[in-house]
Amino acid sequence: MTVQVAAHRKPSQRPFSGHTARTAVTLALAGAATATGFDGTGHAEPQLTPQQVKAKVDTLYREAEAATEKYHEAKEKADTSQRRLNSLQEQAARKQTKLNSAREALGGAAAAQYRDGGIDPAWQLALSSDPDRYLDGAALAERAGDRQAAAVSQVRRQLREIERLRGAARIELTSLRSRQAELNRHKKTLTGKLAEARRLLARLTPRQRAEATGAGGTSGPRVSRSAVDPREPLERAGSAPAPTTRAAAAVAYAYGKLGSPYVWGATGPNAFDCSGLVQAAYRSAGISLPRTTYAQINAGHRVSRSELRPGDLVFFYSGISHVGIYVGNGRMIHAPNPSAPVRVAPIDQMPFAGATRVA
Repeated sequence: MTVQVAAHRKPSQRPFSGHTARTAVTLALAGAATATGFDGTGHAEPQLTPQQVKAKVDTLYREAEAATEKYHEAKEKADTSQRRLNSLQEQAARKQTKLNSAREALGGAAAAQYRDGGIDPAWQLALSSDPDRYLDGAALAERAGDRQAAAVSQVRRQLREIERLRGAARIELTSLRSRQAELNRHKKTLTGKLAEARRLLARLTPRQRAEATGAGGTSGPRVSRSAVDPREPLERAGSAPAPTTRAAAAVAYAYGKLGSPYVWGATGPNAFDCSGLVQAAYRSAGISLPRTTYAQINAGHRVSRSELRPGDLVFFYSGISHVGIYVGNGRMIHAPNPSAPVRVAPIDQMPFAGATRVA
């Protein structure tokens, strides 16, 4: 009977304490937050209209393009640092080879002197494996003869020059690593912006996506390759002629690239970003331009908007982050963004920042 009573007895209730109590409270609060939506985690991402998506994508593309130009700038500086470092290392290697030859010659002379009765202190100094000790004790070379002193002085100069080159190389290496870190930061920024733009566009229907990327912003009206004869683009546009044959050649090149895809970092021949298209167009005309929009705007002499002629470079936004090639009648050819190929567009669709004539 006693056993039956025990079997039906309710288990004793122990109050929550310690970790168990904290866990229970946390779960309860989490459930309440989910149910009420106080923290927003229970809600789906708000649905944007096609117009809102387009505005966000245009902003992301502008920010990505600014990061792209900064990436190009950092890359140029990193490449320059790498070339300087390579040059310093090569110079140091050549000097080291000459130093080794000079020390071998001194070693031969010292061996001969040893056979004749001991090694002079000057030879001991020259053959020391410790450059600092050698330099500190270089005054001992005065005890040697004129010929020996000259040889020791030459080795001393070579040691100093090698140490100078190695010091400069260490400084350049530090600069290179800093440039490479900057390069990676800009690349991470621009790839993140482009990925976000792709994510937003993927939420639209094909028709909405075409509308969002085909009008306004940095996109603009499409122009087929056959819409304008690249051999006579200026005359057909009813514009004033290019100021030089090189400017005309650059414009003709740009017309020939209509429809080419935008790829960040590309400079042709089949894909371009904005400054890459400008660089490639003028390269085809025999003119070398810098890689970035920041440098391109200073590559020639500035012209006002009212003075624009075909072939002039037109720049946009306060940060000088976009560039196109003016073709007349208020239009340009440019590489807009990853959603739009190389195309003709009005120059008033973006905030005008300045213009440069390079040919």
